[in-house]
Amino acid sequence: MTTQATSATVPVVVERARTRAADLRLAGSLLFLAGGIILLGIITAEALYPAAYSTAANAISDLGGTEPPDSVILQPSATIFNLTMMVVGLLMLAAAWFVQRAFGRRSVTIPLAVLGAAAFGVGLFPGNTGAPHAICAMAAFVSGGVAAITTSLVATGPFRYLSMLLGAIALGTLGTYMLLGDDSPLMELGIGGLERWIVYPVVLWATAFGGYLAGRADVERVAEPAGAE
Repeated sequence: MTTQATSATVPVVVERARTRAADLRLAGSLLFLAGGIILLGIITAEALYPAAYSTAANAISDLGGTEPPDSVILQPSATIFNLTMMVVGLLMLAAAWFVQRAFGRRSVTIPLAVLGAAAFGVGLFPGNTGAPHAICAMAAFVSGGVAAITTSLVATGPFRYLSMLLGAIALGTLGTYMLLGDDSPLMELGIGGLERWIVYPVVLWATAFGGYLAGRADVERVAEPAGAE
């Protein structure tokens, strides 16, 4: 009876392992794509910006439209940036779904889902919309750093500490600016440079987390219980 019960359980365990591995692989692929797309999208929008643009003096969101009342919207950069953010937001929302299926940790998936929704909002409400854009941007800044830190709850090995470090850099930069304003040490880089110290650590984390999840999927696939075939 014991042998028969064990044999009957193996297919169930194997199917669960394969489903989890598939969820990890999909989540990883989506996050890796999101990180690559936002980086290349920003570079492309900057390169094609038809006026003077400085990574020190200009915020990233200026690519989609500058702040009111004298907003400036220049094509093709505005369309490239806004579409990039909306696509990235959707990819992150989908990734959050698969991360939840794989780990079942809302403390990890909620910040990631908020980041995806906020990124979509940044593209939907460009800088020229004023308050709606500012709210979405701040939500993206905060949730991105938090998502990187909470990843340590499910990550293992060196990546756990790398993820915490990237999240701490993003939130630390944001926090010092909120507290000190123009006296923040990184204001030496200009408002655009400071903002990039908030955004790019999160972009690096998303890309790295994607690669980590895809690699973990392969490891777990190899470690399937004996009798899988």
